[in-house]
Amino acid sequence: MATPPSTQPHGNWHWHAPSQRLVIDAPKATVLSELTGEWSIDAFEQMLEGLSRGRLAKAFAAIEGPVRCALRLSSGRDVHLVGAFVRRSEARGLLLVGDDFPEIDPSDLQPGPDLAPVFQPIISLRDGRIAGFEALARWDGTEGTSPPSRYEDEALASNMLIRSAETLAMLRETSGRDDVFMHVNLTARDLARGTFPALVEALMNGYNLPPRALRIELTEQAALRDAGHALSAAMALKAVGAGLVLDDFGTGHSSFAWLADLPADSLKIDHGLTCRLGQLRIDTILTTITLLASRLGMTSTAEGIENKDDAVKLRGLGFDHVQGFAFARPMSAEAAAAFLVA
Repeated sequence: MATPPSTQPHGNWHWHAPSQRLVIDAPKATVLSELTGEWSIDAFEQMLEGLSRGRLAKAFAAIEGPVRCALRLSSGRDVHLVGAFVRRSEARGLLLVGDDFPEIDPSDLQPGPDLAPVFQPIISLRDGRIAGFEALARWDGTEGTSPPSRYEDEALASNMLIRSAETLAMLRETSGRDDVFMHVNLTARDLARGTFPALVEALMNGYNLPPRALRIELTEQAALRDAGHALSAAMALKAVGAGLVLDDFGTGHSSFAWLADLPADSLKIDHGLTCRLGQLRIDTILTTITLLASRLGMTSTAEGIENKDDAVKLRGLGFDHVQGFAFARPMSAEAAAAFLVA
């Protein structure tokens, strides 16, 4: 899928409230490389065209939530700071260049012809209803999860986002339920591209999806290549209304550090832990994780569940949702719609 120049990322930014400093990291020999460095608001505003002055201070005055700030440099170039507050003392995000953000030609939003994703239900432990779905990549004419050799890796995430938003809109309309959500996975490579905030916002607006209806699953592995950029990209996704889900929590090397910085909406606990349900130490760990999630304002999902009897135990441990073959296997969009209203 072609991506227009207006959605291209040209660096990261980090706002530190106590010192009132904006740190910008733009690659050398790029259109914004002159902005690289540490700035006070007053100093940075000297780089701006007159009408843009004052906007940045106002954007950072909120101390919480998303940051969306359109600026025009004195050179005439338009720059957009897109991100969110990590905590009250700091915010992170991406720098994007273009006349408008986002501006995506509808003709670009055409998914690949052979992608045939499936959708696995996520069940609420509170009432047993379907709360949402996770989109999983599959291809026409193949049994496995690997794409055909002709399929471009860079197109996969974009096409999965497109198909997922389309399917979510259909599910909400056919069921009459406005609380259904959809999980979509992004990898470290996807975050490094940084072009997804514009696509996500265009899809949410185009399909009239409310904030956090489209939820991006991220693993801590996505942060290992470049933690600063991964966090900035995640904040940009949050700023345009996407929900954030920290996937495979508890199975990596730096989960708590990633959790401390990422204001996620939900945690997913890997099958590696949930398959040992009933062991005293494991149950203690799971109870602690769900309590932590609850106190941080997040929901928790146990995935890979293959025994329905485990649902009662998981609810007792504090889980909000379950996902696994015990409840439903991945299914087509049409089957998901029927399953939702059954």
